[in-house]
Amino acid sequence: MTATTPTQRREAQRAQTRSAILSATESLLIEHGVEAFSIRKLVAACGYTAPTIYQHFGDKDGLIDAIVDESFEHLTRLLRRIPNTADPAELLRARARAYVRFSLRHPQHVRLLSALRARQHAPPRSTEETRALLEKPWLELWEAGRLRAGDWKSAAQALWALCHGIVMGRIEAPDHDWSKTLAADAIDALLRGLVIDGDEGSSRE
Repeated sequence: MTATTPTQRREAQRAQTRSAILSATESLLIEHGVEAFSIRKLVAACGYTAPTIYQHFGDKDGLIDAIVDESFEHLTRLLRRIPNTADPAELLRARARAYVRFSLRHPQHVRLLSALRARQHAPPRSTEETRALLEKPWLELWEAGRLRAGDWKSAAQALWALCHGIVMGRIEAPDHDWSKTLAADAIDALLRGLVIDGDEGSSRE
């Protein structure tokens, strides 16, 4: 058995407590929604006292941010694992498909983010890194003169709106007879419409 120091044991206990609180928080958010969530309900669900919860997360918003952060950190790691390609359009295609797959596997996080946007809750830090990974290839295509769009942000937002619409449609109407190739076909069609082949593009200087 590996020996541990008192500091290591305290850190392990802290991590265990944090994980248990987050797990109970996620269960309550999924069952009752953001508006009905309260620290009082969380105390009853997880068995930890309110002071302990506040010590780890600060307040209710801190808890929700931690839940969303964990989800987006997972997504960011997934996007980073996609190999870079010589063609930014191919990287966009792979990342967009990965985003849709991830969102469909974690519908509770999508619903939570939608609820937070409706409350104008500030997005947690992890969303910015995910956004950067999804936007950078668009900027590269724009600088290479390969976009049929007013600007690269317009193209990036069009792809995000497409992916988000597919995800929300699948989540809100799970019993609909959705095509298995819907996401791939829609993403491919959008990229064909917005991106010029590499041989046709001209650098913007």
